[in-house]
Amino acid sequence: MSQGSSTLPASADVEALDRARRKAYRRLLPLVFISYVIAFVDRSNVAIAKLTMTRDLPGFDNAVIGFGAGVFFLGYFLLEIPGTLIVERWSARKWIARIMITWGITAAATALVKTPFQFYVVRFLLGLAEAGFYPGVIVYLTHWFASRDRARALAYFFVATPVAQIISPKISNALLKIGTDEVVDGRIVHHAERLGLEGWQWVYIAWGIPAVMLGIIVLFALTDRPHEARWLKPEERAALEAELAREKGARPASHKMTLMQGLRHPKVLVLALVYFLVVTGSYGTEFFMPSILERWYALKFDTLTWLVILPPLLALAGQLFVGWSSDRTKERRLHTAVPIACGALGLLLVTQTRGHLAVTVLGFMIAYAGFKAYLPAFWALPSIFLTSTAAAGSIGLINSVGNLGGFMGPYVLGKVEKMTGSFEGGLFFLIACMSLSAFIVSRLKLGGDYRERPEPAPSPRSVTAGSIRS
Repeated sequence: MSQGSSTLPASADVEALDRARRKAYRRLLPLVFISYVIAFVDRSNVAIAKLTMTRDLPGFDNAVIGFGAGVFFLGYFLLEIPGTLIVERWSARKWIARIMITWGITAAATALVKTPFQFYVVRFLLGLAEAGFYPGVIVYLTHWFASRDRARALAYFFVATPVAQIISPKISNALLKIGTDEVVDGRIVHHAERLGLEGWQWVYIAWGIPAVMLGIIVLFALTDRPHEARWLKPEERAALEAELAREKGARPASHKMTLMQGLRHPKVLVLALVYFLVVTGSYGTEFFMPSILERWYALKFDTLTWLVILPPLLALAGQLFVGWSSDRTKERRLHTAVPIACGALGLLLVTQTRGHLAVTVLGFMIAYAGFKAYLPAFWALPSIFLTSTAAAGSIGLINSVGNLGGFMGPYVLGKVEKMTGSFEGGLFFLIACMSLSAFIVSRLKLGGDYRERPEPAPSPRSVTAGSIRS
């Protein structure tokens, strides 16, 4: 934008800001949403693949699958904080593209495993490859969306997980049939192998390819910062950058910390614990729900993959509602604690309903809605009391430590099932973790006020067009 003495009236500036906000939603969120759909499928499709993988590979039982599913998060842990700092200080576009290409290749390589050790290695490498994507996108969205829009923007990103869980089971089920026998109208039908590979191998390959393709698209289509956005008009770029700068400058000095101060902040450590506990419950449930339903009700694959779609449907609605409600009220803490508590109650219902398929599925639906719906409000919490590099680093820390629960949940559930022959004991462990998580966050104080201050009214002063970087 050229330097000059012309000014934008406050009303015109607000209109430009609103246009920029709408364009950012339309331009950025669909791409990161689709990318996260593929990311979530690639990390969790082992839950479906294992239904035949354990039959074809000797030595693969629920304990092996549970440990392998969790090993992903050990690799994930190592690069989370560096990944978020790279997004903050360098380029989200280039870093996310790198992540997607390498995780797509690694996810497809899971088709080649023959032994439990190979499975563990590939899952660990997949975690290393994907590390930084999820928190990196959270940090990236803070570069584009002010606090009044942030929970809603995060909700549109987070609904990728229930959407992935809705669309992937039927596709994976069709792939899973390759190389297997199926009874159709009383006759045994053999589904031939493709290129010498079994169905579970094609599940990994078919979902790994889109990640590589999307990584290339991200490299050319994503925009790092508003001032680089050619698809915004100069006055829209100026208004959006001014809004973000105003919000950042309005934070008290206590919120402006160094990276190490942010990482050591007591509330950051508490949020990491909260996230660890709820992720333990959510991933333990997600990785073993198909196995639990198959074990308890002897379901065929076709029926099973229809039923596992139902819980994410309710979770989708829950996330959108919490994102909308949390932004409307500027309240974050209870919008986090209440859904988590509902998730624990849903799992408790599951443990009491064996033999009643409809009620068991209802319990899983409530559980899923709980441990998905809290996410938009939860990830808006760190930005309430931290800014810039400290906020980016703390988000990486919370996510990396918290996602170790992704190791804990599947491992404990698989191990308890192997030792006892039952899933109930492991489910009670997940319930305890989620209940404790809800209690801790309900008691969390954010500087004595857990409700964000409302946005200030637009100033009547004019904004000098040339004073803001274009």
